[in-house]
Amino acid sequence: MSILELFILAVGLSMDAFAVSVCKGLSLGKINIKHMCKAGAWFGGFQAGMPLIGYFAGRYFADMVTHYAHWVAFLLLVFIGGSMFKESFEEEHVDGSMDVKSMFLLAVATSIDALAVGVTFAFLKVQIIPAVSFIGVITFVLSAAGIKIGSLFGMKYKARAERCGGIILILIGLKILIGGLKP
Repeated sequence: MSILELFILAVGLSMDAFAVSVCKGLSLGKINIKHMCKAGAWFGGFQAGMPLIGYFAGRYFADMVTHYAHWVAFLLLVFIGGSMFKESFEEEHVDGSMDVKSMFLLAVATSIDALAVGVTFAFLKVQIIPAVSFIGVITFVLSAAGIKIGSLFGMKYKARAERCGGIILILIGLKILIGGLKP
């Protein structure tokens, strides 16, 4: 996986966290750097940790399904991307609380897709530590920016961000499938 592909994947994965951060920024009203860093740390940390967990789980199965790895990666990414796209049409309410319980639940909810991507990383033999670190940093930056953007613009771009993230994951899945089908 090239750095460009990893960047596009990281942006796609971070769209849920970005959208929630925008909502948090809207709910918080007046924000400061602490709010931005807190959201970035929670979402970036979980977006980095979940693919790591998925990677180690996937490594267990990778040797059993090596010939079908591109299909597994394709199906997982299309499912995740399709779910993100579908969810972008649903109304969601996020309150302004940034307490541990609230942030933990949101961080887990927004990073479930990253767990499945970690499984695909095992099938694709991705160097996991640089990959998850990169995903975590990108998500940190976009989540922190999301808090600021939410405080400025509100809900206007939430659905679009989720749709874009879903489409990006589906396109990456198609690229992996096409690459795996080549003789």
